[in-house]
Amino acid sequence: MSTLFIADLHLCAQEPAITAGFLRFLQREAIQAEALYILGDLFEAWIGDDDPEPLHAEIAAALKALQQAGVPCYFIHGNRDFLLGKRFANASGMTLLPEQQVVELYGRRILILHGDTLCTDDLPYQKFRRRVHNPLIQKLFLAMPLRWRLKIAANMRARSQQSNQHKSLDIMDVNPQAVEQAMVQHQVHWMIHGHTHRPAVHSLQLANGKAQRVVLGAWHHQGSMVKVTADAVELIPFPF
Repeated sequence: MSTLFIADLHLCAQEPAITAGFLRFLQREAIQAEALYILGDLFEAWIGDDDPEPLHAEIAAALKALQQAGVPCYFIHGNRDFLLGKRFANASGMTLLPEQQVVELYGRRILILHGDTLCTDDLPYQKFRRRVHNPLIQKLFLAMPLRWRLKIAANMRARSQQSNQHKSLDIMDVNPQAVEQAMVQHQVHWMIHGHTHRPAVHSLQLANGKAQRVVLGAWHHQGSMVKVTADAVELIPFPF
């Protein structure tokens, strides 16, 4: 028995190899699991569930097939696809989770999240995040014509890429105090997240004992998953 976690696929029509790799992952690895958790940034961008992009329907159908085969799929929003809503969730059979969720698996309490909320040293990003997560702003954005939303999203991605070029790698990584605070608050000794694109298993010492933080890799040139079983928590890279 196993439960799988993935994040940061950044699926888009311009990267068909990643899409093909994800579809094979669903058919080979995920189909054998007890459950699949997607911890954000499944898509490179999401401007609304009404976007007619064919890729979205293809992915929804593949995830729905997984659910119908008896493997539930859970989703936590990322910083790229935080507008993914109930319409797509229903079409894909995914269950939407809050931005932080504790799951109990094989005797372990594990805190799962996308990871961007842990990057508290990146003050401009956190300010931007608070703004775009404002329900009123989201409602106004989703009410715009699709072509306007496409232009706004493209401009935002371009500005983000330009801004990140001038930021230090440390600023864009998680803040250790934020990690410890989240783990202590949720009373866990395990954490799994993505976002930083720095796959690794980190050992930490909390006030109440040793802990582990597992960071998923992005699907740029290969896949990345965390496999949780009764015996182990493994970070596994694999070819598309």
